[in-house]
Amino acid sequence: MKIDINSLPDDPAQLKQMLLELQRSVSEKDKIISEQLSQINQFIEDYELAKRKAYGKRSEKLAGNDEVFNEAEETLDDEDKALIAQSDNQQAARDKQSPKRKPLPKDLDREIVVIDVPDAEKICDCCQGELHQIGEASSEKLEFIPAQIKVIETRRPKYSCRHCEKEETSNTIKVAPVPASPIPKGIATASLLSQIISGKYQYGLPLYRQESMFRELGIELSRKSMSQWVIRCSELLEPITQALRQHLLKQRVINADETTLNVTNEEKSTCYMWVYCAGKDKLSNSVLPNIVLYDYQNNRRGECVVNYLDGYTGYLQVDGYQAYGQTKATLAGCMAHARRKFTDAKAVQPKNKTGKSDVVLTLIQTLYGIESGLVGKSFEEIKARRQEKSKPILDKIQAWALAHRDKVPEKTKLGIAIKYWLNQWPKLITYLDDGQISIDNNRAERAVKPFVIGRKNWLFSNTARGAKASAILYSLIETAKANGKFADSYLQYCLNELAKNPEDVEYLLPWNVKLV
Repeated sequence: MKIDINSLPDDPAQLKQMLLELQRSVSEKDKIISEQLSQINQFIEDYELAKRKAYGKRSEKLAGNDEVFNEAEETLDDEDKALIAQSDNQQAARDKQSPKRKPLPKDLDREIVVIDVPDAEKICDCCQGELHQIGEASSEKLEFIPAQIKVIETRRPKYSCRHCEKEETSNTIKVAPVPASPIPKGIATASLLSQIISGKYQYGLPLYRQESMFRELGIELSRKSMSQWVIRCSELLEPITQALRQHLLKQRVINADETTLNVTNEEKSTCYMWVYCAGKDKLSNSVLPNIVLYDYQNNRRGECVVNYLDGYTGYLQVDGYQAYGQTKATLAGCMAHARRKFTDAKAVQPKNKTGKSDVVLTLIQTLYGIESGLVGKSFEEIKARRQEKSKPILDKIQAWALAHRDKVPEKTKLGIAIKYWLNQWPKLITYLDDGQISIDNNRAERAVKPFVIGRKNWLFSNTARGAKASAILYSLIETAKANGKFADSYLQYCLNELAKNPEDVEYLLPWNVKLV
């Protein structure tokens, strides 16, 4: 802005007032420019992050430090570089193992096919002598035999008295009772029902696809009939999930998460499927039960988790969603979620450059390296090792976040990551207090994944009753898998047993069932 010297007032007070107005005008313009630059920078970060999510690697794990930290950026100070170098020295190199084909199971039926050399060619090419067998070359291939469907025709002879028939004094007719069935008067056996259920909820085959598959086999099974069967089976199996819930609430640590579900005939089309886990997601030597339970709700309010946990006072490991804070449980945070925020900040850095987000990511990677060395240890050993090794690293990250809180703009990806870390800090260090708590909530996130994959195939539920049925059946399938059971066989066994005796379910819990 140019100022004409001749136009300046002679009065000092007027001159001062003019300069103040000019300064205020420049300051407002600078503020506007600063806000515009901040918005532009935020748009650029959002674009870079969206591009990474669309086309980049999905894994949040860091590569070896020599691949990541190959060039220092000016934003790093000496303290940041020292933290990276220290973590780099602590990172153990892991040898890559070349993949090997696993042998086929020995218990599979085998058909031996011998391909021999013709007798006319069993002659030596040199001396024309007769060749003798010195061994054999063998290889294995898998043959698929399509599933078979058969009809079980049950015949129940009827008996009456010849004498009474003549005298017409009695109409007594005796016949054997109808065998118990999950669907009384229906044509579906437990094996067919378990196949339909596992097809939809384990392998993501919607009922309309199964309808087409049965039609190719010459069987007309409408999706409406199958839908009614599925709901009936869920009602029959619900007592097992209630028993599993009672066992879940006795555990010292529970993992929880939630995801969306579209229910067309609900007041709100977007509803939620909550998941609660305990133990591991596969059979292990741990004495803790492996449990995965889903709970359908038409909202995401805190009352959903409060009612389901029913006064639970143990450790509840979750993400940063505030609704979990309404429970009586002690909350444990998720290091994977905190890492994800800094991974987003790293994604918007210049390619092959090291920025401040790499400082925290390297330290978090060191925390996970410590955890990998604790596999198989007792809970007491895990707690002691975390207090010795992990706590100092967590303190370094917290000190770094506090030091950079006012230096990094709050709306940038790095600023968001720092704010999330500081807000979650009390929960992120809870896992130091108990060796049974995991460093992250990946147990629950892995449990949500089968439901999310299935949802991509069948897309929505028509009614709340159908959504509740899905919750029950997903619970049994995923809990059975976590305890080393084949879901199809387990469901078939439970349906047969509940058809005969629906009262006692304790012996039907997955860890109590021994399938042949």
